[in-house]
Amino acid sequence: MATVQLTEDTFDEAAQGEGIVLIDFWASWCGPCMRFGPVYEKVSERHPDVTFGKVDTEDQPALSARFDVRSIPTIMAVRDGVIVYAEPGALPEQALESIIEQVRALDMDEIRQKLEQS
Repeated sequence: MATVQLTEDTFDEAAQGEGIVLIDFWASWCGPCMRFGPVYEKVSERHPDVTFGKVDTEDQPALSARFDVRSIPTIMAVRDGVIVYAEPGALPEQALESIIEQVRALDMDEIRQKLEQS
């Protein structure tokens, strides 16, 4: 699946549904973002069951502020509407693949239970 641009209008619909959504917060002036973009796109082609979203932080500053994105690129993983990972930094291909595997392996019932307790 190719990456999709996410905006304030489309973000919640994409991120609050069932399944896995990865989000790349980036900007066109950011060198590491531009180097990471092709890696992100390549990995997206191998995982058609995962939504790969991109948020242009220059075009969507409210989304950056909402998630307190202070450094780009920042990668966020959402599963079944719950943010399960968010870290700044461009990742090598294998690290991105590892994050996807780890997110798939999560016990979401356990995650929700922990969230209810906190």
